[in-house]
Amino acid sequence: MSAVRVDSWIWAVRLTKTRSQAAAACRAGHVKVNGERAKPAQPVKAGDEVRVFHGGRQRIVEVKQLLVKRVGPPAAAEAYVDNSPPPPPQEHVAVAAIRDRGTGRPTKRDRRELDALRGPRA
Repeated sequence: MSAVRVDSWIWAVRLTKTRSQAAAACRAGHVKVNGERAKPAQPVKAGDEVRVFHGGRQRIVEVKQLLVKRVGPPAAAEAYVDNSPPPPPQEHVAVAAIRDRGTGRPTKRDRRELDALRGPRA
């Protein structure tokens, strides 16, 4: 086996949960092979660099081993070299306001206070 479909390989090494998610990421332009935008059926071979933007994070991996079928996490980790930047630090989330049971719907003032606690929406 000299090459494997990129969507199948991304799924097999557990970068996405499903193969359909991998194919959708390829069609949306979130997958690049050696710097070029990849279609789902584009072949990858050992030594290729694959960039996947998934889940709000960019993963940069180098293909070490070709896999067609999905394998367990330890075997999947051996199939590539992860050159990804470290994930950004998680922001501390403010504790959600707790309302007493049976107090009814929040008033307009309560709603504004809750929105101020949550911060600006993206």
